[in-house]
Amino acid sequence: MSEQPHLLVVDDDPRLRSLLQRFLSEQGFRVSAAGDAPAARQALGSMAFDLLVLDVMMPGESGLSLVESLRREGQEVPVLMLTAAGSPDDRVAGFEHGADDYLAKPFDPRELAQRVRAILRRAAPAAAALPVAPVQLGRSWFDPERGELRNAEGTTRLTGGEAALLSALARRAGDVLSREEIAVALGTPDAGERAVDVQVTRLRRKIEPDPREPRFLQTVRHRGYVLKPGA
Repeated sequence: MSEQPHLLVVDDDPRLRSLLQRFLSEQGFRVSAAGDAPAARQALGSMAFDLLVLDVMMPGESGLSLVESLRREGQEVPVLMLTAAGSPDDRVAGFEHGADDYLAKPFDPRELAQRVRAILRRAAPAAAALPVAPVQLGRSWFDPERGELRNAEGTTRLTGGEAALLSALARRAGDVLSREEIAVALGTPDAGERAVDVQVTRLRRKIEPDPREPRFLQTVRHRGYVLKPGA
C-alpha cells in the first residue's frame, strides 16, 4: 500500500460526494470520486485503489450489484458500503455481496474515517510480534503472516474480510472463537451474528472440499467457530 492510501468514493449525490472527498482528503487520504457504477468501473480500469467507499442506492446499477460483479471478476479491493437502510438484514446483504464493512447514513464523518483506517489495517500485511506458522487445510496452506491461501495450482483469492477472518481463526487454531470475538477481530464489532455467519459461509466456499460438510472451519453449537487444520 502506498504511504497515502488511494480511495475511490462512489455516490450519486454530488454534494455528499464532494463533502466526503474533501473530508477524507483532510484526513490524509488521496481521494478520487465517481458518480455512478459506470464511472467507478472506468476509474478502476485506469487506476489502483486501496479501498472503495460505495453508496448502495444509485441510479442504474446499484452498489450491491457493482461490488458483487467486482468480486466475480476477481477484484479484491476492500469495499466500505454506505446506505440509508441500516437494518441487520441490509448489513447482511452487503456482506453477502462481498462488502468488507457497512455504514448506515446518516453517519459521523469521524466514524467513516475510523472504519476506513480499520479496513486498511486489515488489508495490510500483518506485522505480528509472534510469527504464526502456515496451517494446512487439505491440499492448501494458509499463511497468517501474509494472508495468503495457496495450493499446488497457485494462490486462491481472498477478500480482505476473508483473509482477516481466516487469520484470526488460524492464530487460535483449535480454540473456539465466539461470533463476538470474531466480529471484534474483523474490526466490525457491531456487525451482528448473522453478518459473521455470512463471512464464514463465504470463506468455507474457498477452503472446504464440501462447504455443506465443513472439515476445517467447524461450527460449535451455541459457542461459535473453530479452525481445525489438517491434511
